[in-house]
Amino acid sequence: MTMLGVLLLSLTVLLLLAVPVAFALVLSATIAVVFVGGIDLMIVPQQVYQGLDSFLLLAIPLFLLAGELMSQGGMTDRLLGFCNAVFGRFRGGLAMTNVASATLMSGISGSAIADTSALGKVLIPAMIKAGYGRGFSAALTAAANVVGPIIPPSITFLMISVLTNLSPLKLFIAAVIPGVLYASAIMLVAVVISRRRGYPAAQAVNLAGIWREFKSAFWALSMPVFLIVGIRTGIFNVTESSAIAVVYALFVGFFIHRELDLKKLWLALVGSARGTAVIMIILGGAQVVSWFLAYEQAPQRIADWMLGSIGDPLVFLLLVNVLLLLVGTFMENGPSLVLLCPVLYPVAAKFGIDPYHFSMIVGINLLIGLITPPVAISLSIGSLIAGARSDEVNREVLPFLGAAIAVVLIVTFVPAVSLWLPSLIGGR
Repeated sequence: MTMLGVLLLSLTVLLLLAVPVAFALVLSATIAVVFVGGIDLMIVPQQVYQGLDSFLLLAIPLFLLAGELMSQGGMTDRLLGFCNAVFGRFRGGLAMTNVASATLMSGISGSAIADTSALGKVLIPAMIKAGYGRGFSAALTAAANVVGPIIPPSITFLMISVLTNLSPLKLFIAAVIPGVLYASAIMLVAVVISRRRGYPAAQAVNLAGIWREFKSAFWALSMPVFLIVGIRTGIFNVTESSAIAVVYALFVGFFIHRELDLKKLWLALVGSARGTAVIMIILGGAQVVSWFLAYEQAPQRIADWMLGSIGDPLVFLLLVNVLLLLVGTFMENGPSLVLLCPVLYPVAAKFGIDPYHFSMIVGINLLIGLITPPVAISLSIGSLIAGARSDEVNREVLPFLGAAIAVVLIVTFVPAVSLWLPSLIGGR
């Protein structure tokens, strides 16, 4: 059996045995490299270190910390209050508030899982108390927060930038319209379902009340605007912006809202450290597999095969969508990106597909896996908070999943959705 065959077989067996993804990646690569290929074992730790040796990766723990500080420091509650003041008057207003809050939160943390947990703890009990179904509340919260890693800053697109050497700023700009389109589609589905089921409307808030809530949420609303303007004008780069976000959240939490204390600061540090550890271990492990694939020239072989077998770039994109949806269903987007980027991007380049357009297709497809059963991490978090049965939540998420797939198809076959804004603004 070839080294590539040994790698794939051992990786599959280890994943089926429920070995953590990062360790499965390192072990399968070690088996293939050392015991079959006879290559020096030192290549494994060297590649693990190389997978983590990137200045851009510093942005991941800092953005996660900024999101945790925002939740602990009261900024999240104020965002919810403002959104509810605007949308609460409509039938299904809490559902609309859920989507709007997730969209605004996405400008800070860049993590769907973190946002689902933070917003879900507040919104899901509130929706159930107001008369919304438990399954619907959990499914909507999970689906809405998929927008977190799409709208910048995005940990998913930061990882793509590291793996492909594409400009993180240009990736962020390209993701804005797809992110807004996704949020709009989820909100539309939520409104239709809410009206059909007769979900309630809250008491209308007058303009003075909306203005009061806006002033209360001003610092939270200003944060993503401040970061994007700072990056675009060259005041700081993407990695530096993550540090600025932490300082901003600390300042607002301690001195403006005065809800952040040392105990909450510790909780934020622990939460972000755990999230960072998971992402970094996976990246380090997956780098070993990426090196091995390059060593075996697997991307070139697959690219040559696909070019000879498919020929049509539209058919290629359609097949990529199917592949990514399947992979995202069973594997988290971190290891999926590291395994698939070295294979798919060279093929896309040979078909003449713009890499930033292709990045939107890859990123959004894999993120939909967060709400695609049976794994569906975000869906599991929502179910746990709501106390709902998994089969009920899985059934309720289907309309949102359909809307998400429709958005992916629009992004896939209408490149201007991803490329129009970067062509106007540019990016480095």
